[in-house]
Amino acid sequence: MEKVKQFVSAHPQLTSWIVLALGMVIILVWSARDVGLLAGQWVALILATIAVAGLAVWIIGWEDEEESEETPPQPEA
Repeated sequence: MEKVKQFVSAHPQLTSWIVLALGMVIILVWSARDVGLLAGQWVALILATIAVAGLAVWIIGWEDEEESEETPPQPEA
């Protein structure tokens, strides 16, 4: 469990991507389960969903980078 905590704190954006992609794929499968898609269509949809999750995390990360650049380090008292 300690290794998981270390990975999450060392790679927060990758962890966010994994969690968001997993949730989005679960919702996709649940929503489209009765549509009758072929295997290749499922693979394409799942890969596109994972890519969208990665883009979302990357775009959200832009804001974090801008905030860290704007805030000067505070002197320790």
